[in-house]
Amino acid sequence: MGNEQTPQPPSGSAAPYRSAGHEASIVGTAHTWFLDRIGGLWALCTHRPISLYAASVLRIGYGLLYLIFLIREFPHRDEIWGPGSPWTPALARELFDQTGWSSVLILSDSRPYFELCYLMAVLTSTLFMLGWRTRVMSVLFAVVVTSFHARAIFMTDGGDNLILLMALYLVLTACGRRWSLDARRNRLKAARSGNAPEPVRSFQSQQFHDARVTLTTVMHNCGILVIAAQVCFLYGSAGLYKIQGPTWGGGTALHYALNLELFQPWPALSHLVDQFPMVIAIASYVTVLLQVAFPFVLFGRLKYPVLTVLLGMHIGIAVLLGLPLFSGAMIVADAVFLPDRFYAFLPHLWRRAAQRAGMCRPAPGRTAGSGVPSQGRPGVPGSGQRAVPAQKDTTPATGVTPVSDPEGTGRRR
Repeated sequence: MGNEQTPQPPSGSAAPYRSAGHEASIVGTAHTWFLDRIGGLWALCTHRPISLYAASVLRIGYGLLYLIFLIREFPHRDEIWGPGSPWTPALARELFDQTGWSSVLILSDSRPYFELCYLMAVLTSTLFMLGWRTRVMSVLFAVVVTSFHARAIFMTDGGDNLILLMALYLVLTACGRRWSLDARRNRLKAARSGNAPEPVRSFQSQQFHDARVTLTTVMHNCGILVIAAQVCFLYGSAGLYKIQGPTWGGGTALHYALNLELFQPWPALSHLVDQFPMVIAIASYVTVLLQVAFPFVLFGRLKYPVLTVLLGMHIGIAVLLGLPLFSGAMIVADAVFLPDRFYAFLPHLWRRAAQRAGMCRPAPGRTAGSGVPSQGRPGVPGSGQRAVPAQKDTTPATGVTPVSDPEGTGRRR
C-alpha cells in the first residue's frame, strides 16, 4: 500500500495538439463542403440544360402576348409608333441621344417603311411563338420589342417593360427545344436517320463541338436563373414598396384603385366589388404578404399554392383594372418556377381526358405513360433527341419533380 502513487493528471502539453487537430478537422470539413457546393453549382450550369419546357412556355407566352398586342393596336399603329404620332421621330431621336436607346422605326420617316416594319414585327412574333429557327427569331424578336418600346416609351405600361426584359433574356436560352417547329424537325430527322452511326469527327472538331454545346448549356441555364431572379426581385420590391405607404397598410389601396376611372373597364363590376370592404382589405393584405414572401417560398412545396393565389390575383387585375397585358406577362413569368415534369405530364393528362370523353382513341401498341424526353444536349446519346418508347408513369399527377429527378426527366438516378 505504501508503494501506491497518486495518479497524476495528464500532461497539459497534449491539449494544444488536440485543439490544433480539432481546428484542422473543422477547416478541412469546411473546405470539402465548399468544394462540393462549387462542384454542384458547376455541374448544374454545365451538365444539362434545365427548365427546357418552362423556357418554351415563356417563348410561346410572350410571343403570343406581343402578337395580340400588335394586332390589337393595328388600327392605332400610326398614332402610337408611326410618322403621324405626336411623339415625332425627331423627338425620339433627341431622347435617344440622352438615353442611349435606339429603334429601327426611326431609320426612315416614310409610311411604307413603317408599314413594312409593322408587318415584319407581326411575322417575327408569330414565328418566334411557333419556334421556327428559334435562335435567329429570338434575336429578331428582341430587336422588335426593343424598337417598338423605345419608339413610344411614354405610351406603354408595366407589361411592356416586363416583356422587354424577358425578350432580352430569352435570347440566351434554348427556348426552341420543346413544343416548337424546331423540335418537330429534329424528331423527324432523328426518325429518318434511325440507328445510323454518327459521323466520326476529328479531334479538333470534337473539341469545338463539345465547347459549343457546353457554352450553349451554360448560357441557357444562366438565362433561366436570371429570369427567375428578375421575377423574385419584381415581387419582392413591389411588396416592400407597398408596405411603405399607408393605403396598403390600412387595407384601402384596392378601394382607391377600383374607383379610378382610368382602371374601370367595367364600372358596374368595380362598384359591385367595392361594396365589400372586408374582402378588399383581406385581398390587400394577402397581396402584400405574398409578394414579400415570394422569394422565400421557392425552395419548398409552399410555392405551388402561392403561385395559384398569384394566378388568381393577376386574373383579377386583368378583369377589374383593365390591365390584361401586364397580367398576362406576369402569369407567363410565373411559369418559370414550375418543374418540367409538370409540363411534360400535361399532354399525357390531356390525352387521358380526351380518351375518357371519347374524343380520341389510344394508339395501338401504346402503353399508358408520359414518354417524357430527357433534358440532355442535342447530339449526345441519351439526350432525348431520338424517339424513346413510352414508359409506365407511376408518379402521381401533382406536377412536383421528385428530389431524385431534379431536371424533370422522368428518370431516377
